[in-house]
Amino acid sequence: MQKMIISTDSAPKAIGPYSQAIETSGMLFISGQIPIDPKSGKIVEGGIEEQTEQVMENIGAILTAAGYSYTNVVKSTCLLADMKYFADMNKVYARYYPSAPPARAAFAVKELPMQVLVEIETIAVK
Repeated sequence: MQKMIISTDSAPKAIGPYSQAIETSGMLFISGQIPIDPKSGKIVEGGIEEQTEQVMENIGAILTAAGYSYTNVVKSTCLLADMKYFADMNKVYARYYPSAPPARAAFAVKELPMQVLVEIETIAVK
């Protein structure tokens, strides 16, 4: 198995011992993305919609860097600070997958890194 590390300055740098994404055998595994603006290195201001938008843009930047697109995404896992954010997160998320959306799971968790409201991890296939 050959494993390639994917890294781009268009998405936030990893804040721990992990890679932005790993590609192997035509599959791309994107680490959970939180709403950090890669230019400022800070969490975006606003609520769940603004945070979800930034997360999806970060995912898009990594997809692009690896030669993939949103149409290649087959699975997403959405982690929320509270399920009360689900509907608003879903509205933003749906804009990125207007047809044939990927399989998905969504969970509320006790706490997310840096007290953000949303984190999304993604798997894409060519």
